[in-house]
Amino acid sequence: QVQLVESGGGLVQPGGSLRLSCAASGSLFRTSAMGWYRQAPGKQRELVATISSVGNTNYTDSAKGRFTISRANFQNTVFLQMNSLKPEDTAVYYCRLSRGGVDYWGKGTLVTVSS
Repeated sequence: QVQLVESGGGLVQPGGSLRLSCAASGSLFRTSAMGWYRQAPGKQRELVATISSVGNTNYTDSAKGRFTISRANFQNTVFLQMNSLKPEDTAVYYCRLSRGGVDYWGKGTLVTVSS
């Protein structure tokens, strides 16, 4: 069984930065693709960024140039560094672990970008 716990969310002013973390339990992390998703109020959950087990990354257009996804296999942790935050980045951010056709999700961490 895999458990994912996100942290690092909070209130930040426009233009500010946050670093989200997602810690995974179990032994699947090192061989699994990881992803960050977000869900804004009244909207569907959407992809933000992914990173493969070997470190290949992919970003949505809204995240390119501002967000960086990375992973530390020795810590079983994936990160999302978010810079130049905008009010439209306000959402609950979720971590996902994908392996063998099975997805595991964390409970999310709230990011609010507001002055």
